[in-house]
Amino acid sequence: MRGIRSTIPRALNSGARIDCVDNTGARVVEIISVKRYRGTKNRQPCAGIGDMCVVSVKKGTPEMRKQIMHAVIVRQKKEFRRPDGLRVSFEDNAVVITDEDGLPKGTDLKGPIAREVAERYPKIGTTASIIV
Repeated sequence: MRGIRSTIPRALNSGARIDCVDNTGARVVEIISVKRYRGTKNRQPCAGIGDMCVVSVKKGTPEMRKQIMHAVIVRQKKEFRRPDGLRVSFEDNAVVITDEDGLPKGTDLKGPIAREVAERYPKIGTTASIIV
């Protein structure tokens, strides 16, 4: 897994409810924890673009509800800065359900995907319709 060159602010706390933008059947998920997060004592884990999270499905099809899954954050409202000086922010926060290796479970992704996510997870990048 490649590192991200941009400085991504971790704007999504654990417990945040986020839209799921693939066709797996999940609609709203809640962040439980963040993979590879190293914080300090008593600090809750938080996530930003390109981070893999463990999520719980809160709204969706009856088969998907109450499932614990992995997801990658593909959009966030909080702006972040790219190395060329460009600042990028999206209209909403969004995740894509994946497996442990970062391969998306769905076959169709709705809306734009950040370029940092496409670089880190190539299969999400090939599935995406728009890369910003």
